[in-house]
Amino acid sequence: MSTHTLSVLVEDTPGVLARVSSLFARRGFNIRSLAVGATELPDVSRMTIVVSVEDFPLEQVTKQLNKLVNVLKIVEQDPDHSVARELLLVKVRADASVRSQVLETVQLFRAKVIDVSAEAVTVEATGTPAKLEALLRVLEPYGIREIAQSGVVALGRGAKSITATR
Repeated sequence: MSTHTLSVLVEDTPGVLARVSSLFARRGFNIRSLAVGATELPDVSRMTIVVSVEDFPLEQVTKQLNKLVNVLKIVEQDPDHSVARELLLVKVRADASVRSQVLETVQLFRAKVIDVSAEAVTVEATGTPAKLEALLRVLEPYGIREIAQSGVVALGRGAKSITATR
């Protein structure tokens, strides 16, 4: 199974997200991550979609996406020519007996403690999905109480950018 990251520029109108995600579902593709946000262009949003593909070519879905009226542009982000990051908030059990070990781990991963209570700390980390998975593996023995994770966001490297043509 291969994973692909798509940057999709869409008109910022109601229902676009539902139409795009249902297209993937109808084709039997699993969306592993989906993030939507504003762009530098007014009335244009960027969807970053990470999709797992087994036997069917991704080209089939991108052709269908291009047919949707509100889709302006689709670019597959090559991992070697793009940067991708994700945000993780994780609440970890950290009473007095293990708090210093948890804080050392947080520093090792260049994450930040954003909330502290007597029994837990909440950590904010950004990075690649692999880095965040590694952080979770190291924190797991202390007791993870809660996780909130954003979808992947990605941009191409260098000066070149995706521009919407209307």
